[in-house]
Amino acid sequence: MTSADPAPDERAQASTLAFARLLPKLFRGGQAFLSVEAVISDLSAEQATQRPDALPHSAAQLLDHVNWWNRWMLDILESGQAQEYPEHASDTWREVGPEDWSGIKTDFYDLLARIDAHAARPDLASPVNHDETVGELLADFALHTAHHFGQMVTVRQSIGAWPPAGGGDTW
Repeated sequence: MTSADPAPDERAQASTLAFARLLPKLFRGGQAFLSVEAVISDLSAEQATQRPDALPHSAAQLLDHVNWWNRWMLDILESGQAQEYPEHASDTWREVGPEDWSGIKTDFYDLLARIDAHAARPDLASPVNHDETVGELLADFALHTAHHFGQMVTVRQSIGAWPPAGGGDTW
């Protein structure tokens, strides 16, 4: 190590800070993929609950599922207590109707606001859920959110509701 090289502790701290800056972007999109707000903001309740014949879920079901898991993750982060995984994947999916859409969107934004506070935690490397650290749990759920938002784009394309009013990637 030369005198110009940062010490290992400084490198670790710089890496943690870079990761903390990246986490909110992973949950919200806007760089590598269209922002979550753009994907859902202009969907009507009827569009959001329309399930294309060839696909298993509507956009509303996908967002409700993301909410289920984000709430589960936040329960862990905010209580500091590990949680058991659901017995079946189907436990995290429910049928939703047009009357549910507004509440599902509100829940999503409320949960997203709660997640933001955790991205800047100084203990991202601390264990929190079984073998996962705080940072790993946040990254896992950011990727989960991005995965399902990609599916929402496909649903929107399938029902003729793409691109969103503000524009979007269409290549």
